[in-house]
Amino acid sequence: MSVKIRLTRHGKKGYPFYHIVVADSRAPRDGRYIERLGVYNPNTNPATVEFDFDKALDWLQKGAQPTDTTRTLLSKSGVLMKKHLLEGAKKGAFTLEVAEEKFQAWLKNKENLLLAAKEQDNKSKEAAKKERLEAEAKVKEAKAAAIAQKLAEKAAAAKPAEEAGESTEAPAAE
Repeated sequence: MSVKIRLTRHGKKGYPFYHIVVADSRAPRDGRYIERLGVYNPNTNPATVEFDFDKALDWLQKGAQPTDTTRTLLSKSGVLMKKHLLEGAKKGAFTLEVAEEKFQAWLKNKENLLLAAKEQDNKSKEAAKKERLEAEAKVKEAKAAAIAQKLAEKAAAAKPAEEAGESTEAPAAE
């Protein structure tokens, strides 16, 4: 029996939600499965992936083959890296302690990269927000200048009319 680690689709139309399962490769996509490992929700930003790390590692060591999407999810979470290091330790390339140290170093490096990416994203969002505010301020200033110019033109037009009206009234008053 060929075993696969794959996704089963749930959720409503246009809003998918997936379960990460271990299933016989001959079973239908949303059909019978052997064990449910976790969930994957691509609708959130960033996508939410929650699964049992140890169960996934155990099934990979037993020979279960992940599909392309689940391989990506498992790789990003470090399951495939851990499997690779444990196989190296079994072959005698290094000890289990060294494998665990390498895995922890990989996790720290990955965490630092994620934090740097989030920080960069926040900086770019702040810069974009600042640019939008500056553009809005320029537009506001331009509108205020246009309004002031119209008011000045109206005042200038009204002033000669007032002067002409005063000069005509002044001789009449005399």
